[in-house]
Amino acid sequence: MAPESALRDVAADPVGLHRVLEPAGVLPQQALRLDTRAELWPDEVRIRVERLNLDAASYRQLHRKHGGDGDAIRAEVLEIVRTRGKMQNPETGSGGMLVGTVEEVGDRSPLGLDVGDHVATLVSLTLTPLVIEDALAHWDGSSEQVPTDGYAVLFGRSIAARLPDDIPTQLALSVMDVCGAPALTARHVARYRESGHAPVVAVIGAAGKSGSLCLAAARRSGAARTIGVVPHEQEAALLRAAGLADCVTIADARDPLALRDAVTEAGGPADITVVCVDVPGCEGGAVLATAASGTVIFFSMATSFSAAALGAEGLAADVTMLIGNGFVPGHAETALDLLRAEPGVRTLFEARG
Repeated sequence: MAPESALRDVAADPVGLHRVLEPAGVLPQQALRLDTRAELWPDEVRIRVERLNLDAASYRQLHRKHGGDGDAIRAEVLEIVRTRGKMQNPETGSGGMLVGTVEEVGDRSPLGLDVGDHVATLVSLTLTPLVIEDALAHWDGSSEQVPTDGYAVLFGRSIAARLPDDIPTQLALSVMDVCGAPALTARHVARYRESGHAPVVAVIGAAGKSGSLCLAAARRSGAARTIGVVPHEQEAALLRAAGLADCVTIADARDPLALRDAVTEAGGPADITVVCVDVPGCEGGAVLATAASGTVIFFSMATSFSAAALGAEGLAADVTMLIGNGFVPGHAETALDLLRAEPGVRTLFEARG
């Protein structure tokens, strides 16, 4: 790595390879440590961070590990960011996203951002150089949303969206954190319809943030039937009141036969099964709940993709399995529009804080 005084003479790579400190040659997401200096390469943007949104699987793991001790959770997040130069949970491998204000733009940045823009980053914290400057003094460790002060750096190939004026920042951040899920669901429902078949769509974890958006997206895109799967009656009542699913059913997604039977009794098997729960062990049930030649979309970072692939093979299940990678063109606009148009989606988001 060149000295800081010679920084602008070093060629930047739009995917951020120039920020990788170790090991050499890997992408920033796979790196153990990133360069977090504030001075920018010409195609970079620096954000003054005001809030992080930790990935649900990551926060759940930290909460479980520390028995809900907020001070211990906060201390571990600080240590991860200090040692790695980014927020990447070493157990789950996941991070989250952030909200902040653009404070400097490199003269060759392709992102179209201006100083003063209030934005949400739509790339993972696992690849975003990050410095926390307030020791997380205003976060008690009790939620996924983390108020903070610091800075982050976006690369030439990063993604960020200006925050809307008509939606509170905290709510917009929650929506944008999962905006890839409804966009990809809508795409695949539309593809089924283009082939002449309106699909049955089952969403596992349907009362959650990504799950509620996926149900709304499936219905808007022309699904023949939407099935919302939740783990207990409390969430079932919330989902029924939201009016997003044609049928609400209760099943433990970790119990393959129970999940299969619940979806079948609700009008399945599903042509498209969308997995939005943030706990491991749901792969087999999702496969069993899906019709032959159907599609399973995994959006949870708790998913074991080897378990999914080997499990489908062992079940002789002819299904296409997709990894929801979080990016579909127009995904932020799609999700925010669903929030505006569907009162039930907004109700579920606001109920979860």
